[in-house]
Amino acid sequence: MNALTTSDMQDINHVDIHLSQIAAAIAEPARAKMLCCLLDGRARTSTELAVVGEISPSTASSHLAKLKEQYLVTVLAQGKHRYYQLAGKEVADAMEALLRIAGVAQARFIPNTPTKLRNARSCYDHMAGSVAVELHDYFKNQGWLTAISDDGTNYDLHPDGIAALEHIGLDVTSVRQTRRRFACACLDWSERKPHIAGALGNALLKFMLNRAWLERELDGRALIISKEGQRQFKKLFAIDA
Repeated sequence: MNALTTSDMQDINHVDIHLSQIAAAIAEPARAKMLCCLLDGRARTSTELAVVGEISPSTASSHLAKLKEQYLVTVLAQGKHRYYQLAGKEVADAMEALLRIAGVAQARFIPNTPTKLRNARSCYDHMAGSVAVELHDYFKNQGWLTAISDDGTNYDLHPDGIAALEHIGLDVTSVRQTRRRFACACLDWSERKPHIAGALGNALLKFMLNRAWLERELDGRALIISKEGQRQFKKLFAIDA
């Protein structure tokens, strides 16, 4: 059996140190509570996570900086707000494994948004709400959306996605010709997960309104999903709207 070289030992020591730093970041009770809260995949503000961790907002900011330093969380800036979420599936898997060892059940996310707004609504010029989030997730799971920025928030359409949308009658070529960002993730304020914004999000909303899948409320942002819309969402995107 070959003996470990000096280089091997240095690599092992480096990994050991990094592992201990990550473990220390998770081990602090308030930070552990915040990480467990983020396991549902939804993003939250530092103020919300301060409540979860039962600490002051300023202390929460310091803890979140530590978690970000260890690549356990990432920050999403949306308007004047900054939202924190787990840095990736690997972090979620590690936390889930630790929870199983600890015998702790994951808490459910309970939104307080009025039902009709939570289900479907307009967000500037695109669709938001739980149905829009499910649509985003369906596109991602099908491999139709391809991340083209380091933070994963700007998208292009895979050829399969182009073919699927053009098959139902959406003119993707025309969407690309608009003078704006083609497609991007917009954090949904009720679901705390992304829906599709940009030119593609706008085109999808217009398409669904024109096909009478959706109807606008006369005096609000809520979108009403018609019987035909419910049928098409189920048929095309496996969404029970």
